[in-house]
Amino acid sequence: MMKNVLTILLLPFALMAADFTGRGQEKWTPLFNGKDLTGWKIKIAGHEMGDNYGNTFRVEDGVLKVAYDRYQQFDGKFGHIFYERPFDHYILRFEYRFVGEQTPGGPGWAFRNSGAMLHSQLPESMAKDQSFPVSIEMQILGGNGVDDRPTGTVCTPGTHIVMDGELTRRHCINSSSKTYHGDQWVNVEVEVRGNGLISHKVNGEVVLEYTEPQLDGDDPDAQRLERKDIRLRSGYIALQAESHPLEFRKIEILALDPE
Repeated sequence: MMKNVLTILLLPFALMAADFTGRGQEKWTPLFNGKDLTGWKIKIAGHEMGDNYGNTFRVEDGVLKVAYDRYQQFDGKFGHIFYERPFDHYILRFEYRFVGEQTPGGPGWAFRNSGAMLHSQLPESMAKDQSFPVSIEMQILGGNGVDDRPTGTVCTPGTHIVMDGELTRRHCINSSSKTYHGDQWVNVEVEVRGNGLISHKVNGEVVLEYTEPQLDGDDPDAQRLERKDIRLRSGYIALQAESHPLEFRKIEILALDPE
């Protein structure tokens, strides 16, 4: 009898513990193994698919580095490293930091500038001299030590988005994030719901939201894709190399069920 009473008394606490444990068992999948570039594809403007010019993308000390120590001039070699398969409903998270000085010849706007490309075109479908894949970019920026420069903004190479119920044709839109100066690590997260809501978070705070990512019918790179449906429901994830050295770590993805 005493055993049954004890079981009844402890049952609510057991259920609470099971519920708490379950919430912590989200199945985050690492996209980067911290050892090499297994699972990733490289495309640098002016070079063939797979040509990692100047060893731009490399793994050292457990981080994925974008490095330019073998460059004399940047010369418009915008690069992207793509994960090998597409995604549709997910949360992507990673940490980044900018380091060192910008590569000679890099454009002024690319100072401490990079990003994560979402719903991107197939990397093999990019033209040899194409600078940016048709995609939605969660732009990541670093401060110059003086001015305000929010990170977690959005840019739209070959695409458009809807904000506050209206289609916007602005190429880049600022977020509400604060500025992160220096070489500090910053945690970012982006939730992607197919052709629905896309939400940017920086260090745990929502800084920007928009919906209905779609192709820009007037963009030459988007036109070459020859798609009848302009809505972007899925695509590849890529990380950028835009002339300023930086590092990425803890790159993980959580698959979400379509609503």
